[in-house]
Amino acid sequence: MATDTAPAEAPTSKLRKGITGPLLFLFILGDVLGAGIYALVGVLSAAAGGGIWAPLVVALLLALLTAGSYAELVTKYPKAGGAAIFAERAFKTPIVSFLVGFSMLAAGLVSAAGLSIAFAGDYFATFLDIPPAPVALVFLALVAALNARGIKESMRSNMVMTVIELSGLLIVIVAVVVMMGAGGGDVSRVGEFPSGVSPVVATLGAAIIAYYSFVGFETSANVAEEVANPTKVYPKALFGSLLTAGVVYLLIGLGSSIALPAEDLADSTGPLLLVVKATGVPVPEVVFSLIALIAVANGALLTMIMSSRLAYGMAEQGLLPSVLGRVLPNRRTPWVAILATTVVAMILTLIGDLSTLAETVVFLLLLVFLSTNIAVLVLRRQKVEHDHWRVWTFVPVLGIFSCLLLLSQQELHVWLFAGILLAVGVVLSFLAKLTDRKERISEG
Repeated sequence: MATDTAPAEAPTSKLRKGITGPLLFLFILGDVLGAGIYALVGVLSAAAGGGIWAPLVVALLLALLTAGSYAELVTKYPKAGGAAIFAERAFKTPIVSFLVGFSMLAAGLVSAAGLSIAFAGDYFATFLDIPPAPVALVFLALVAALNARGIKESMRSNMVMTVIELSGLLIVIVAVVVMMGAGGGDVSRVGEFPSGVSPVVATLGAAIIAYYSFVGFETSANVAEEVANPTKVYPKALFGSLLTAGVVYLLIGLGSSIALPAEDLADSTGPLLLVVKATGVPVPEVVFSLIALIAVANGALLTMIMSSRLAYGMAEQGLLPSVLGRVLPNRRTPWVAILATTVVAMILTLIGDLSTLAETVVFLLLLVFLSTNIAVLVLRRQKVEHDHWRVWTFVPVLGIFSCLLLLSQQELHVWLFAGILLAVGVVLSFLAKLTDRKERISEG
């Protein structure tokens, strides 16, 4: 891996470059850690037994492949819009670039809707007994307000929330270490896979689930236009955050299996709280509930930042109505895009269920990742007038195969639901072109 050198260029932007290296690292880390791991351990233990750590390692390696492609393309084209911009440059077909951008945008909005449902669920009920629907809607409105206030304010909030959610995972790790120091736990369980199933088959099956815990790094591509010196900063922040999350996940997987048998974890919707209880370390339940809420809120904030910047970037490229490119004069945040994406997320919150939303997010992101891995190879022929990072050629090739492998494991109802969303995207593309044509005729 190396940096392609050429005469440096300072691309202009309407957006403020307020994201430094440490802020970007925490932005990606906060989105990757997210809320998933607080519930995923139980699902992983049902699929992989005590070998929870194995699918997490496999998922990390698969995520790093696509991350390599993002590192090259983001530093080569540091503009808001991410995968949609890469597809537009690589394939030169408006409908393809629109669908890639729409898949990314839909995945972000579906994810935000799912996170709002999670926020309004059992963890919130620990503090207040209020119907979930209004809680979810108010939650999304507050996230939108913080998003519109400014990227620096959003990043600083993310920094605080990332530290808090990471502290919750560190509490689990430390508690298990204390347990082992007192002679408790069973280390042999980390090698116990489900009976009657090959460890390799169990690991690959669970890796599809574990992969969800690593998606999130792609959101960083949509704030690249607001990163200071992306060629130097972005690759370090991207790979550093993924490796940090991988180490934390590995320790969580090992610690969970040491503390409790797989069957106990598999039946729980709050497995990490069970792990802490099993260690005997006194941690109040309300503390873990609060940490989980903060983790969900952080994930929703980062997802909505991505979605609004993606909508803004697509509007700047003419893939969506130009009104989405309007920014607040003082704050310089894309307020129309923020408003539009928030309204759509609210609608999805009211009509969707958490399970289907989560599975659809993974499917849509795999389509985006597949496009990005192909695009990085196609765009090797195109030169730019500034330095950028370059990944080894075999990395995106392996990334393509990894996406196809994971797509082949998705269930039929997910294919159908995602197909409906993409069909909506085709209709929106046609309507956008028709509106643009009418505007040109009226102006002419």
